Amino acid sequence: MDQPPNRRKSRRIFLGGVAVGDSAPITVQSMTNTPTADVAATVSQIQHLESAGCEIIRVAVPDQPSAKAIAAIKRQIHIPIVADVHFDHQLALAAAQSGADGLRINPGNIGGTAKVRAVVDCAQDLGLPIRIGVNGGSLEKDLLHRYNGATAAAMVESALRHINILEKAAFHRIKVSLKASDVPRTVEAYRLLAERIDYPLHVGITEAGSLYAGIVKSALGIGMLLSEGIGDTLRVSLTRDPAEEVRVGFEILKALGIRQRGPDIISCPTCGRCDIDLIAVVAQVDKALLTCTAPVKLAIMGCVVNGPGEAREADIGVAGGKGHGILFKKGEVVRKVPQDQLVKVLLDEVDQWDRQYKMLNKPGKDQRDRHDQTR
Repeated sequence: MDQPPNRRKSRRIFLGGVAVGDSAPITVQSMTNTPTADVAATVSQIQHLESAGCEIIRVAVPDQPSAKAIAAIKRQIHIPIVADVHFDHQLALAAAQSGADGLRINPGNIGGTAKVRAVVDCAQDLGLPIRIGVNGGSLEKDLLHRYNGATAAAMVESALRHINILEKAAFHRIKVSLKASDVPRTVEAYRLLAERIDYPLHVGITEAGSLYAGIVKSALGIGMLLSEGIGDTLRVSLTRDPAEEVRVGFEILKALGIRQRGPDIISCPTCGRCDIDLIAVVAQVDKALLTCTAPVKLAIMGCVVNGPGEAREADIGVAGGKGHGILFKKGEVVRKVPQDQLVKVLLDEVDQWDRQYKMLNKPGKDQRDRHDQTR
């Protein structure tokens, strides 16, 4: 794993066995969209997300049954679980006592100082971190009035106000997020806060929208921040299957050269020389490799004329032709393959690569070192 050269220095906290901050790998997280009280459905979705690479999972806790369900959910998953609580601090207390590895509260709507302090005391006793989640859509009324709206400066003041409450209680196991639904305001808020505190930052664009808009906003906002060294963990917010969030998160890290997980697929945009249904082939390979963890560079090219040359740096590749294609490695032709077997041959090669990668990167016994295995 490559660190951004200007990675912001921050404290380190632990969510379960996963380190966040202080040069630990930038983690990718998501949030379930099942009713948390439905243990079977929630566990099923989390296990699906685990296979997609999710490293921290957050669940909504809107009521007491949801808080109590965390105990049963946690026994059946392998990643830290964070309880997301709004409006009722009693739910945060119940979730913590049910085994949550961390709490996410929105100080603007959790209640007064005394209620926040009660949550802090509980987290302190159980050794849990708290994410102060400031959201542009739910700032305190006095800040909205003073700043004439949910500006970046208002969001930062909200965060500092609630950090102060936690610090007065001698609590420093803190992570902070400052999310708005637009990129410029979110980026400005994180930049301002990053200069004021040394707590780890969870970055993302909230309510980013549907697939295309959400990916663009998230890639721009998260990418800008990470490229400046700001951010210790991230979530891509999409109105989609949460597994898509995880995938986009890793693609952002991969594009910035920060972390490499799973295949990097190179494919040509097609032209008149293309002799195969390249769009369908790429989609088929893409779907088949969703759970592949090996950082292998693949090339899927539409013709045998320029394919191997254009993808010379790929680890493995195929290039289509009339009735047949070629398998190549590092730009060198290995053998001809019947066109209808190109996908199978490529996937078999990747499977061998993935199995070898997993053998060489078996996780250690100490969970706290688990993410260092992907460096």
